[in-house]
Amino acid sequence: MILLPAPPIVSFPANPTLLSVSPPYCPRRRDNSAVVSAASRDVDSFTSKSGYLFNLSADEADSLSEYNFPRIDAMYRKKPLILLRRLAQIGTTFGFWFGLRLADEALDRSQQMFKVRAAELRKLLVELGPAYVKIAQAVSSRPDLIPPVYLDELSLLQDQITPFSTEVAFNMIEDELGLPIDELFSEISPEPVAAASLGQVYQARLRRNGNVVAVKVQRPGVRAAIALDTLILRYMAGLIKKAGRFNSDLQAVVDEWATSLFKEMDYLKEAQNGIKFRKLYGSIKDVLVPKMYTEYSTSKVLVMEWVEGQKLAEVNDLYLVEVGVYCSFNQLLEYGFYHADPHPGNFLRTYDGQLAYLDFGMMGDFRPELRDGFMEACLHLVNRDFKSLAKDFVTLGLLPPTAEKGAVTKALTDVFQDAIARGVRNISFGDLSGDLGKTMYQFKFRIPPYFSLVIRSLAVLEGIAIGINPNYKVLGSTYPWIARKILTDSSPQLKSSLQSLLYEDGVFRIDRLESLVTESLRTETALVQKPTEGTDSKIVMKQILAFTFTEQGSFVREIFLREFAKGLDAFGLATLDSFTSVSSFSGSRPFNSLTEEDMTNLRTFYRLISLFSGMRGDVAQVKATSKNGEALTPQDEASLVMSQLPSAEEMLPILSILPELPQESQQRLLQLPGDLVGRLVSRAFARTIRRMFL
Repeated sequence: MILLPAPPIVSFPANPTLLSVSPPYCPRRRDNSAVVSAASRDVDSFTSKSGYLFNLSADEADSLSEYNFPRIDAMYRKKPLILLRRLAQIGTTFGFWFGLRLADEALDRSQQMFKVRAAELRKLLVELGPAYVKIAQAVSSRPDLIPPVYLDELSLLQDQITPFSTEVAFNMIEDELGLPIDELFSEISPEPVAAASLGQVYQARLRRNGNVVAVKVQRPGVRAAIALDTLILRYMAGLIKKAGRFNSDLQAVVDEWATSLFKEMDYLKEAQNGIKFRKLYGSIKDVLVPKMYTEYSTSKVLVMEWVEGQKLAEVNDLYLVEVGVYCSFNQLLEYGFYHADPHPGNFLRTYDGQLAYLDFGMMGDFRPELRDGFMEACLHLVNRDFKSLAKDFVTLGLLPPTAEKGAVTKALTDVFQDAIARGVRNISFGDLSGDLGKTMYQFKFRIPPYFSLVIRSLAVLEGIAIGINPNYKVLGSTYPWIARKILTDSSPQLKSSLQSLLYEDGVFRIDRLESLVTESLRTETALVQKPTEGTDSKIVMKQILAFTFTEQGSFVREIFLREFAKGLDAFGLATLDSFTSVSSFSGSRPFNSLTEEDMTNLRTFYRLISLFSGMRGDVAQVKATSKNGEALTPQDEASLVMSQLPSAEEMLPILSILPELPQESQQRLLQLPGDLVGRLVSRAFARTIRRMFL
């Protein structure tokens, strides 16, 4: 829900006029206010068309405090007429609208009536109630999927639904908080400033301390309507799965969605979610999370800090979109506690340029093993390791363990090869999801219940970004953060996956490590800071060194040390070979001839030196051939590699950076020579023993 300072709903003044509330003010009470409001002259269309759903006993209403399918099923089995009436209402409502669309096609007037039908669809969804509005809200965040006219109409469902009676709302506030409204607030807006599917918001001033707050009041009847609609949707999901041979458990998906929706209707739970969200993510640069007033909140009334601003989707601020994307990936992959309803109405750009998060009713929990699996999948996708990607899909629950991995790997290669070839920064989350469609059906992919909320969260974010910049790529934008997370995380699962990726068939893939480190350094200027143009090689070298010699970079530092020691050892052997080849008799074979492993280590040494010196070493340059196309001997190739190593003058920039490193990094750097000598002595001793006895 959006907290815009804007009564009435159709106009948006900067500050709403507040109604001064002085004792002994008290609104005139009505008996059974929710039912009476259905007959009042200013009845909203949802109550007018679906008010019959509200007729529940007190015990039945209390039983709907949380989602419980067997309980809901048992309750409505005793009310077959209401169930049949609802089915008839849904069928005739959509049937009538689709009939009009078909008539437009037949009469060749589709274009003329396009906008009219879009407005009619929005009104029909409001009449059917919150469950259908929630579905439409998710769809309204995808400008790449929905025609602009429909997008404009469905966007109105985010915060501009017809409000219910203010008198009913004020009575509910008093009943829930147990105090007259004049004792709670010194001022309150006479009309709601925003209205959404589950409730509406008033601006008020707390009498106790004078703070301006937003007061959210739950719409009467929403629990009963959503309970019945989820019952119907669940049965329909079962029929669709049987008829369409769907691989996914659609009923479990409905259960997951309904569970989140029922939690969203518990405003006290929402207040607790907001407090936790503020604690975890409120310190992120340019992220604002409003304060919750739990002492003024119940299951049907929520009081929180007032936030003013504009919808993020209505301002051209790609930086704040990236802040939102960064924050969302932080939610998913750092702590696992994420905002599962990030439609445009829940993001504000404050007047001081911050991104404000609103509405914490629908939250999700991403378990640690799934977070690691998701990052592994991104890592393997970008590095074209489709064999490991197939295993990741099993870990994430997308594929059954019995799936044929070889066939899946080939299919994933065919699907993703072209997309990945364009580079990580050009990967579109939407395109990948679309390309995967046929493969998912062929290999019986399943959509686990948790995954539907995660995918929706990411899809909505990319939809908001695309609305500002059609070429924006969420995965490409966030991969630097994922790369840094993988390089620095202490998770044994991630470290094992990184080890397997970097050592393919026992051979060190320095190109993959170089790509990961380079991408991870983009987090210095992307997402969390406003981007700056251009970074010279000295800055890049400083960032690499500073990262490598921190505590977080210990895993990467260990890999660098191991490979550097192997490279120095190979370099020493190559130097010795070069010396002995000159001093030995013609035709004699040098004693310390290089093996293929030594040559591989020497090439890696060249790439490492090039990386740290700011050069861009290409492994193709050192896999040289002779002029007639024949492969060079190991000694000749070693000589060529050694001749291409940076000179002392070219290494000066890296030496000039060392005094600029943080003190912690300098102390670790001083330990480097001792570590290298120890490793070199160990390798030389092992090689001597091997050559003596093998």
